[in-house]
Amino acid sequence: MIQLTPKAAKAIQRFIKFSETPAKGMRVSVSGGGCSGYQYGLKLEADAAADDTVLDVDGIRMLVDPATLPLVEGLVIDFIDTMTESGFKFDNPNAKAACGCGKSFSF
Repeated sequence: MIQLTPKAAKAIQRFIKFSETPAKGMRVSVSGGGCSGYQYGLKLEADAAADDTVLDVDGIRMLVDPATLPLVEGLVIDFIDTMTESGFKFDNPNAKAACGCGKSFSF
């Protein structure tokens, strides 16, 4: 369903460990916006919502709401950390187009 590269898994584990508030998982969401129509969201969560799908990806609890679930089938999340760029990158096989920054996409 969702895959994490080793760099992404390490970054998420670090964010969870050093979160100011207790976090038990990472929420993956898709919402309207961005230059291509949809944008990804990542957020630390204390717990899952009642209707969430909870995925164990490399020992990390990934929380996905019902509306987002079909949009992220096969999603690969990577983490880039260079001198000019730092952050998560998303590779979605269902996207028909993506913007240059890799943060938004269209179906």
